[in-house]
Amino acid sequence: MEVIMNLKKITLATISYVILTMAVAYPWHIIWFHDLYVSIGAVTRTEPIVPFGMLAMIIQGFIIAYLYSFYYRDGNPILQGIKFSLIMGAIVYSIMGFATVAKIDINPVSTFLIYGVVFQVIQFVLTGAALGLIYGYNK
Repeated sequence: MEVIMNLKKITLATISYVILTMAVAYPWHIIWFHDLYVSIGAVTRTEPIVPFGMLAMIIQGFIIAYLYSFYYRDGNPILQGIKFSLIMGAIVYSIMGFATVAKIDINPVSTFLIYGVVFQVIQFVLTGAALGLIYGYNK
């Protein structure tokens, strides 16, 4: 029974990660700041390959949900979920932020990194709250 509950939580958390990330990422990257990203050289593909973006979110969501099952023990579920997600977000940001500017000619670098940090904090606070709710109140 415990395996089924863990699978249910991992599935729900993965789905919530994809939905919440997409709800923030699409307007952020495609509508609100698209022109800024183009102007600083952060967009190198005229048409994004959406299936790869979705695959990245599914993989990230699954790994975060799976690892959280070992992390969460007690405490405020929402705060614990946010804390864990921000830790995982720092790992993701090291790739999305620093590794990107190391490989692609983006100028000014600071603009890209600042907008990236703000986006990732919003993303991981929202997805972390959902993670905490799923694991903490769905026992």
